[in-house]
Formats: sequence, C-alpha cells, structure tokens
Amino acid sequence: MLLATPQSMHFAAALPLQSGASLRDYALSFETYGTLNADRSNAVLICHALNASHHVAGVYAGQDKSEGWWDNMIGPGKPLDTDKFFVIGVNNLGSCFGSTGPMHVNPDTGRVYGADFPVVTVEDWVNAQARLLDALGIQTLAAVMGGSLGGMQALSWALQYPQRVRHAVVVASAPNLTAENIAFNEVARRAIVTDPDFYGGHFYEHGVVPKRGLRIARMIGHITYLSDDVMNEKFGRQLRAATQGGGPGDYLYSTLEAEFQIESYLRYQGDKFAEYFDANTYLLITRALDYFDPARTYGGDLSQALARASCKFLLVSFTTDWRFAPKRSREIVKALLDNRRDVSYAEIDAPHGHDAFLLDDPRYMGVVSSYFDSIAKEVRA
Repeated sequence: MLLATPQSMHFAAALPLQSGASLRDYALSFETYGTLNADRSNAVLICHALNASHHVAGVYAGQDKSEGWWDNMIGPGKPLDTDKFFVIGVNNLGSCFGSTGPMHVNPDTGRVYGADFPVVTVEDWVNAQARLLDALGIQTLAAVMGGSLGGMQALSWALQYPQRVRHAVVVASAPNLTAENIAFNEVARRAIVTDPDFYGGHFYEHGVVPKRGLRIARMIGHITYLSDDVMNEKFGRQLRAATQGGGPGDYLYSTLEAEFQIESYLRYQGDKFAEYFDANTYLLITRALDYFDPARTYGGDLSQALARASCKFLLVSFTTDWRFAPKRSREIVKALLDNRRDVSYAEIDAPHGHDAFLLDDPRYMGVVSSYFDSIAKEVRA
C-alpha cells in the first residue's frame, strides 16, 4: 500500500501573474511518491483538474477512505509505476485544498482574500509549479501529465518550459474551450454569485457558505462529465423507490420533489460538493479554463503556437466525451504533426464520457502503461 504524506512549501518572492497582479508569501501543497534517482531524471509532474488536489495517489495513514484521485493510475506496478518514477502532485494556487487561495489571509491587508484573490491562469499555475521544482532540485521532467484542465497544464508546460520537459501526456483535454463549454461555466458561476449567501465573495466573514449556488454549479458540471449512454444505463427513467405507488403512473406529480433517480443522484452530488469545495475557488478555476488558449496570440493558429514545443507527446481521448471531444485532441495532434513533433495518439472507445480519464478502462490503462514503460527505458536507475 502506497502511503501519502502531504507537504507544503512557502515562497516569499512575489509571483507575477498574467493579469498584471502578483502574489507574494504564498504556499503550495504537494505530495511525492517513489524515489528521485541519482541524476534526478525520473520525475513526473501530475497536474490536477477542477475539483482535485495534490493528493493524487496512495492513502493517508489511519484513514480508510482516502485514496488519491488518480490512485488507479499511479503507484507500484500501476501504469505510472512509482517503483520507477518519482511522481509529484501539486495543488494549484487559488484552490481550497492547502495551497494559498481565497480562504487564506492576504499579507497586504491582514484580511482573508475572499473575492480579492487575484485571477490566476493555467500559465500562472505552471510558473508556480516550476518554482516548486526548482526548490526540489529538479531541472528536467521525465514527463508532465494531466487530464482535462490538468491536460491543459501539461500542454502549457511544453510551451512555457520546452527545455524542461521530455514527454507530455495530455488526456481528455483541448487546446481551448468551445463557446458551449464557456457557457456551461458561466451558468455555474452565476448560480454561485447570485446565491444570497455569497456576499460578493466575502461570505467567510458572515459565517455562511453559498451552498445553494455550489450545489447547482456541481449539478451542471456533473451532467457534462457523463455521457448520455451512461446516464441512461445507470438511471434511465427509473423512479425513486419512495415514489412507487404514488398515484396514476406511479408519479408524485410534484414540481419540487426529486422523483427520478437521476434527479436524486444529481442532488446528492451537489450536496456533497457544497460541503467541501470553496465557491471563490470554483469561480477562479473555471475562469482559468475559459482563458486558456495558447493560439490566441498567434491569431488563432495552433500550429504556430505549438512550434515552441520540443518534447514528445501522448494524447488520449474518449469517444463519448462530449465536453472535451476527440476532435479537440486531434486538433492538437495535427498542430504538433505540422511541426514534425513526435506524437502518439489513442482514441478510446469508452462509454463513460469525460469521466473516463479517471476510470479503469483496460485499453486506456494499457496505452498509458506502455508509454511510461518506454519512458522508463530512457531513465537511469
């Protein structure tokens, strides 16, 4: 069993942000798994998606249900084998899982940041991660890997620090968000900011949490993570047991009660999310998703934007992922091939939608395992 130990590192020097603001006296929470080899060539950085954290793999001592969010992928004998690689998981700035974010005190004012926490971007996160690697004495990464928003960070690493990355593994991701994706994010944000308990983002000092908004935001997001096939197979049009025998056709004929199983499931997911996630963090991270677009400064020419990359790539997509559809991964593949980069691409026929990147599809795991086996041959013991 892989045991995980949370760590934290403080940075006094200000981090310049893309917005023109800066962040000083900040901390990054992280975990490491495996052993860094003598020439420090076997390090792999894992970048997390929207509601994940630095707790990527393993379990915490004495806690039964504490598996890392990618524990099926990372560990001894797993596709990313910690007997061969030194794996680092970092919690991004602005998150609510330990790294400096809206819930922390602003050193310039002595008050909790709240809505005053500066806007952060994928590029800002990558720069912060690079500082952490500097402090750990790691100059070059064997690989950087992430799914969804984490995949955007992996891609950005290859562009911002091309000489520090040998491989980039980009899973279920995209070169930017479509208008539809931005629209989903905006509806979720509006649910939060219009909650009476939001107080303009300064709800901490009022002793409340905008749980209603968070619940709706999570319900909206969760719908986009699943495929229609999975929802139909898992829930279909099934009624909750409590509604059976409720009247003609077994319906309650209520506009307020959750009658269908899918309604009950989404409410459960929303309730759970609202208990542990921070509303300001949700706003920050979804906005970082919206902003990411490396081709923007090149007139929308992705091939020109990716010319900076020099590492090798593995891209993986899933056929039923309609939020980050395979055609978006193929855009990245084409742009890299236009630049004659070394690219491997796998399009997995899986029914699970966007969430497939977190699940145990044997073909998916096999592709990642084979790719890291090839990287391991480049690394000294």
